[in-house]
Amino acid sequence: MTIQIYNTLTRKKEDFIPIEEGKVKMYVCGPTVYNYIHIGNARPAIVFDTVRRYLEYRGYDVRYISNFTDVDDKLIRAANEIGEDVPTIANRFIQAYFEDVSALGCKKADVHPRVTESMDIIIDFIKTLIEKGYAYESEGDVYFHTRRFDGYGKLSHQSIDELRVGARIAVGEKKQDSLDFALWKAAKEGEIYWESPWGKGRPGWHIECSAMARKYLGDTIDIHAGGQDLTFPHHENEIAQSEALTGKSFARYWMHNGYININNEKMSKSLGNFVLVHDIIKRHNPQVLRLFMLSVHYRHPINYSDELLENTRNGLERIKTSYQNLRHRKEASANLTDNNAVWLEEMNGLHEQFNQHMDDDFNTANAISVLFEMSSLANRYLMEKNTDTNVIERFMNQFEELTNVLGLQLKEEELLDEDIEALIAKRIQARKDRDFQLSDQIRDQLKDMNIILEDTPQGTRWKRG
Repeated sequence: MTIQIYNTLTRKKEDFIPIEEGKVKMYVCGPTVYNYIHIGNARPAIVFDTVRRYLEYRGYDVRYISNFTDVDDKLIRAANEIGEDVPTIANRFIQAYFEDVSALGCKKADVHPRVTESMDIIIDFIKTLIEKGYAYESEGDVYFHTRRFDGYGKLSHQSIDELRVGARIAVGEKKQDSLDFALWKAAKEGEIYWESPWGKGRPGWHIECSAMARKYLGDTIDIHAGGQDLTFPHHENEIAQSEALTGKSFARYWMHNGYININNEKMSKSLGNFVLVHDIIKRHNPQVLRLFMLSVHYRHPINYSDELLENTRNGLERIKTSYQNLRHRKEASANLTDNNAVWLEEMNGLHEQFNQHMDDDFNTANAISVLFEMSSLANRYLMEKNTDTNVIERFMNQFEELTNVLGLQLKEEELLDEDIEALIAKRIQARKDRDFQLSDQIRDQLKDMNIILEDTPQGTRWKRG
């Protein structure tokens, strides 16, 4: 089976053929760390973490790079408003980012480069562009000569003349053409700065990703990814400056995830519907938010609401309950041989369907539907009078394997502390003694502690509410 990826550059699905067999070089644009991330930032983090997981599952050695923009206009404004310096703010929200995306099940990148730690390579990149005639200095600023790059507009599928309509030179800019974009910005009074051949200043936004992607992945990478809003101008500008420098294709496959709406409205601070992940995961299981993000194909828009999140919670519980039922039944099962082939064949078929959906441009929505089918199949199997340990283990292994591809956690991460374990044991004994009043009292007590008990033929099970 061949993985197909929808390439924004060509606007069609293409067979995925990496530059080097068995290896994938992948760059994902990270956040500007001036605040906690919102769910718009969470979607690419979850989506492309899942892409990475699936590529690894398929046997590829993936080198995954995702940057932090730790100096720019937003950070400078935040520093002025709060009365702290830019590095302090950036460090705080980088740590917050790691905490939030870790809760969402995202693995760390192989490298998380920062702009402030990449200044030498950024300055060298700009110097070379000037030497090649693709950039020019103007009163301490440096701009890219957009019209000198013949392929400008190829990612966003716009001609240079279409792009010129509506383009303006803002007050204070010293560029020669309205389409030119800043590679280096001269520092204003009181701003953070670095020394450069053009005076004190800091990089423009677009140059950082080109420089860092080249340092860690080389001149040409396999996959460059990010939110749909980055297609133009950020990624368009990355292509221009990178290919102008190297004369080579910058990225072979461009992937972009769709937008997020809040209660069917575009998310924005002005509408007051700006939702931070930091706040959501205080009220909801982060795994539910992850499953929700994957329940719609990554290229499509997704609508967020508490009601939809609650529906997703029910779906996750359905999958986890099937897995837990298998785990408990395993202890009471024997090693049988009758009728196993039918169940194993159905499982194999579902496994193949899962892979087919993920091979089709990482269609997680359809892949999740396979998990629900597998849950139903497992539930039907558990209704059998006699169950086979080998079949149950196969069900469990397949659940674990496929949910891990999606970054979902089936097993409870926290163990009960000794006090709760003692209460459960006490309740079990009360039931044996037919002291149902005490049994109910302990159940209610545990419920208040967010521990939900389920009495099954295989014994008492628990889960966190």
